[in-house]
Amino acid sequence: MLKTQRPPLDVVVVGAGVVGAACAYYAARAGLAVAVVDRGPVAGGTTGAGEGNLLVSDKEPGPELDLALLSTRLWRELADDFGTVMEYEPKGGVVVSSTRAGHEALRAFAAQQAAAGVTAEEIPADRLRELEPHLSPDLAGGFHYPQDAQVQPALAAAHLLREARRLGAQLITGETVRAVRRGSDGAVLGVETDRRRLDAPAVVNAAGTWGGELAGLAGVHLPVMPRRGFVLVTEPLPRIVRHKVYAADYVANVASGSAGLQTSAVVEGTPGGPVLIGASRERVGFDRTLSHEVLHRLAAQAAELFPVLADVTVMRVYRGFRPYLPDHLPAIGADPRVPGLYHACGHEGAGIGLAPATGLLIAEQLTGKQPELDLAPFRADRFPAA
Repeated sequence: MLKTQRPPLDVVVVGAGVVGAACAYYAARAGLAVAVVDRGPVAGGTTGAGEGNLLVSDKEPGPELDLALLSTRLWRELADDFGTVMEYEPKGGVVVSSTRAGHEALRAFAAQQAAAGVTAEEIPADRLRELEPHLSPDLAGGFHYPQDAQVQPALAAAHLLREARRLGAQLITGETVRAVRRGSDGAVLGVETDRRRLDAPAVVNAAGTWGGELAGLAGVHLPVMPRRGFVLVTEPLPRIVRHKVYAADYVANVASGSAGLQTSAVVEGTPGGPVLIGASRERVGFDRTLSHEVLHRLAAQAAELFPVLADVTVMRVYRGFRPYLPDHLPAIGADPRVPGLYHACGHEGAGIGLAPATGLLIAEQLTGKQPELDLAPFRADRFPAA
């Protein structure tokens, strides 16, 4: 006999990563009765394997950059409200190039972004070490992006959910959603887990890499695919990396649809001392096999940027799966195919940065408000049926 919830719910959010947590927080703040359900723990999927990047520097003008700029504002507001618990650091980013041609490409990219509201300062080669004293002296130049920031992603998810629960939300972990219930008219009636029934007129698909599976339970197609990535974690160090620093080819890798292995140096310090080194991406399904090739590539590329890291010990490695959609845009908002079904997934490697804007936009739709951004580019039905 399945349990049923009391009192009635307005919305069930499936997924307790940072995106689901943001959806729950903004929905609860808007006065809705919310339940969050996840088959694992809080931040047990992609969020727990993320670096915590809050970036505008890697996004070209368009819908995703608009989403990132809105999230930049919201993360600052959350940091003011929550204090230091999320380890929010508005430290800025530095994007560097090793060649003159690469630097020219960065300059053109930054000029396009400036028209959309991004702040970027060109840094000639002889000034790069003013920002990052340990950078390689062989670089051609770079750009400083003061709007880039960082959080500790698992802490961010946990504290968003803490606040949502303070506002009345329920959190249910360790239960798998087995069905999205629909009425005779096709509209959502709630979900069933392996232990209970949750009745609600709205369900938010914040299931991350498994968002396609949840969409399938509701009878619709959403081609979310896993894209595997690795991160190296060094021994604790003095703060030798002050900003988030990455090589220019990272931008191209983010935009690429290739299934093959791509790596580019992304290096940043943390408040606790360890340096995080990424980034890799490849489509290999849900294969969690440790790839020594990837680890060696990342370590070598990081040492090219920061020679001081060449003799530093890597203490551990973690890996995760980014929820990838073919056009690199997430699915956000009401699904026109199923009344009451909303999507908040497919953010790939940008989900932590884009979480607050996603949560706010979902809450605005749920409460009948005009969303702050046009959600048409993020419609879940933009992909042809398989």
